[in-house]
Amino acid sequence: MAALTLAPRALYEEVAELLRERIFARDMEPGAWIDEIRIAEELGISRTPLREALKVLAAEGLVTMKVRRGAYVTEVSEQDLREVYHLLSLLESDAAGEVAHRASDEELLELQALHAELEAAIDERARFFTINEQFHMRLLEIAGNRWRDQVVADLRKVMKLNRQASLFKTGRVQESLAEHRALMEALVRRDAARCVARMQAHFANGLEAAG
Repeated sequence: MAALTLAPRALYEEVAELLRERIFARDMEPGAWIDEIRIAEELGISRTPLREALKVLAAEGLVTMKVRRGAYVTEVSEQDLREVYHLLSLLESDAAGEVAHRASDEELLELQALHAELEAAIDERARFFTINEQFHMRLLEIAGNRWRDQVVADLRKVMKLNRQASLFKTGRVQESLAEHRALMEALVRRDAARCVARMQAHFANGLEAAG
């Protein structure tokens, strides 16, 4: 049987990842017009893969396409945030309840280790944000519903347009850590109902800080 040749990662995917990183880093601010000609020249590519990349980001909610005006970095309204946080609260609290029931002892230890890293990163903004994301996504993986994982991953991309600023409002990082501690205590006790309630409270407080 002939060896299978895998195609390299498509150029537009690489461009989408680069632009995604710039958006999350605020190098491209919400509401900013995306200058396709300048970016294509900067990257040394044609506009075709750039436009394909923008379609990907538009599907993720990070870019808004406006007729005859081009592409813009999405601005997240208060209504958008309420809707995103509402869905994340439903999906991730359900996942937390599942983890309380089904996680192995080893998986709970893994979550505890991630939480310990989060505690240690309290004074490192970028690292804290990264570990926080890893904790939530690992919890979802353990819960074991790939469709939920996919929806949450897309919703979290939109949340990131606002989240980094809100997470580090005065006192919010300490509050977030306290909420994580309470969640971990409930997970270790395998108290599914308390896990659901703790995660719901975590998102409710997050939304209040984001507003």
